[in-house]
Amino acid sequence: MKVPFLDYRAVNEAHFEEYLAAVRRVLESGWYILGKEVEAFEAEYAKWVGRKYCIGVANGLDALILILEGYKALGLMKDGDEVIVPSNTYIASILAVSRAGLTPVPVEPDLATYELDPALIEAAITPKTRAIMPVHLYGQCADMTRINAIAQKHGLKVIEDGAQSHGATYKGVKSGALGDAAGHSFYPGKNLGAIGDAGAVTTDDAELAQAIKALRNYGSHKKYHNLYKGFNSRLDELQAAILRVKLGYLDAENAHRQAVAQQYLSAIKNPAIVLPQVAPGNEHVWHIFAVRCSDRDGLQNYLTRHDIGTVIHYPIPPHRQPAYAEWSHLSLPIAETIHREILSLPMSPVLSGEEARLVVDSLNRFAG
Repeated sequence: MKVPFLDYRAVNEAHFEEYLAAVRRVLESGWYILGKEVEAFEAEYAKWVGRKYCIGVANGLDALILILEGYKALGLMKDGDEVIVPSNTYIASILAVSRAGLTPVPVEPDLATYELDPALIEAAITPKTRAIMPVHLYGQCADMTRINAIAQKHGLKVIEDGAQSHGATYKGVKSGALGDAAGHSFYPGKNLGAIGDAGAVTTDDAELAQAIKALRNYGSHKKYHNLYKGFNSRLDELQAAILRVKLGYLDAENAHRQAVAQQYLSAIKNPAIVLPQVAPGNEHVWHIFAVRCSDRDGLQNYLTRHDIGTVIHYPIPPHRQPAYAEWSHLSLPIAETIHREILSLPMSPVLSGEEARLVVDSLNRFAG
């Protein structure tokens, strides 16, 4: 491809020497699980997000599961309780609710922003609802003022899925500090990506943080003493050391993404292409630059022929997946439209202006 969708090696290449030094530091320490690197990353990331606590875990899915399991351990939720989720999210958000023994309730997004639509939330609230899980999809935050107001009115927790929004802000507050707790993924392709699976939880709730710390480590708060029927979901020392390196560059890399996005937004003029919108109060960090086109498959094939890589985030909505066959009767037309038309363009902190221009020129020549 002249313009790859995402070149993992190129994204990391500038940091190789610092990675090697970090890996050597871990190897020489002789301590590889829940050691000083994890503690340091947790402190640094908590400060960067603007939260009191960060708990490193194995991946982003586990981060969400452990938040819910933490609330169950504290007696604030129980099996069968309901959690409102966006109908157009990646299935991991919904799997987390199911895996924690709770019931996901899909609610449609705003078609303009792709974020959970606050106007539709209250109609989905029942006596069993315990939380709202907004997903800050593609790199911008949901409408947290309205979502938090609804949650406060009904006595609900707000759990952010911040897997795609490292560094995004809403009214000056960073993603991960906008609700009661937040799950973060550091999968390699994320804005803050490790070199394997990794994740974290951020919160200001001391009791929840302590419960999650125990739950991630077999339910143990003290060696060989188990408070809970826990999990093995620990951020390892190597990934923590790598993430400490990358965190120092994240603001600059997000700024590069924003410059590429601005180039796309200002130069793509094809009326067949629906450009993404940035909602008021948001600083978007463009984890994904997603456009819509009624002939999405034709557009993707055309771009492939012109050596431009694209990805569909996501081709099948959760309620049409075999894993959620019990939802097959649901009609969720906004999610279905998005999943039918969405296409992600190349976006990364190393995408050049010339590469972005090639993408723009190809899109503008697409005849539909």
